[in-house]
Amino acid sequence: MALIFARPALLGGTPVCPDGPPPWPPADPDVDAALQAALADGSWGRYHGRHCEAFSALLAQEHACTHALLCASGTAAVELALRGAGVQTGDEVVLAAYDFEANFKNVLLLGATPVLVDVHPDNWNMDASQVESALSPKTKAVLVSHLHGGVSDLPRLRELCDTRGIVLIEDACQMPGATLFGRRSGTWGDVSVSSFGGSKLVTSGRGGAVLTNRDDIAQRIRLYTQRGNESYPLSELQAAVLLPQWLKLAERNATRAHNVSHLTAALTLFPGLRPFANTGDVSPAYYKLGLQYDPAFFGDTPRERFVETVRAEGIAIDAGFRALHRTHSARRYRAVGPLAEATKADERVLTLHHPVLLGTSEDVRQVMEAVSRCLRAADELNGRPGTIPFTVPKELW
Repeated sequence: MALIFARPALLGGTPVCPDGPPPWPPADPDVDAALQAALADGSWGRYHGRHCEAFSALLAQEHACTHALLCASGTAAVELALRGAGVQTGDEVVLAAYDFEANFKNVLLLGATPVLVDVHPDNWNMDASQVESALSPKTKAVLVSHLHGGVSDLPRLRELCDTRGIVLIEDACQMPGATLFGRRSGTWGDVSVSSFGGSKLVTSGRGGAVLTNRDDIAQRIRLYTQRGNESYPLSELQAAVLLPQWLKLAERNATRAHNVSHLTAALTLFPGLRPFANTGDVSPAYYKLGLQYDPAFFGDTPRERFVETVRAEGIAIDAGFRALHRTHSARRYRAVGPLAEATKADERVLTLHHPVLLGTSEDVRQVMEAVSRCLRAADELNGRPGTIPFTVPKELW
């Protein structure tokens, strides 16, 4: 028996998820209790209290680091990590050509030059094999991000940076609590950063942290941020709601990983949607599930039209970032090679937002149904007559 899929909502059908994607953050009685406790004891309005201290200590313990510095956002954390690494005017910082725009802009903020390297074809994260050729006497740091469930070759980067005396900055904002090559995410860098922004796996609306074992890096950050008071603060109220969420992170990451495994198996039916793939001992966390989109499989449906169609079904899917070399003047960076894979990423990344991954197998099935509707109606979606017959075997569910 097979499932026959209905007309897309964009073309007049009933959405797969009429109520839209699951809300984030979800209702959580432990977060409610933390808020009530902070209200009752007055700590919500204090400069310094027990919540920031407790959360900082928890992060330091879980990442086996001596310094866990809380701050206002993940973007601020990257800036502080760069400052802690000693990056200044005239230096160079190596990063992937497909990366979060704020990382690029933070390098420019400090007067340094971003040096862009290509990404790996399997997961469109930094290709570690390209980094050595990007180094110069001006290189002060390598900034590597874990994006959309993908991971770079961290052991190779760690060895290269150690050999060359370069600071490795690990942007783990999308991947808290993951296990990467036998180590916790956020422990591969000389300095690492986390984010607690409103859509993140652990959220306080805004917020971030800088983690390091290096006293010199922590000291540079403190000299910059301590100006009679903390200039990049995380509030007591934010820390209060982060604590109970962090304690549930491992369990929630396991649920998301289970659902990603189920979804990845089902997606083998759709060669035009290939999940980001990692090599080695990697257990990612999934803030976004990255997919490599091939429009040819979907009847030459442009990525933007595909996104519009699937979102109309109530599924939170989006295009990825713009590649840095496609959105900034060449005068602002130095490129290493043609950046061909990063160009593909710019044109073809799709990301599935994480809340649905905390759901049931039925929630995951609905994602597949939405994708199938787009495939079957590809001709009509593109202004051509006809449909593409397509069914999904019921045993998958």
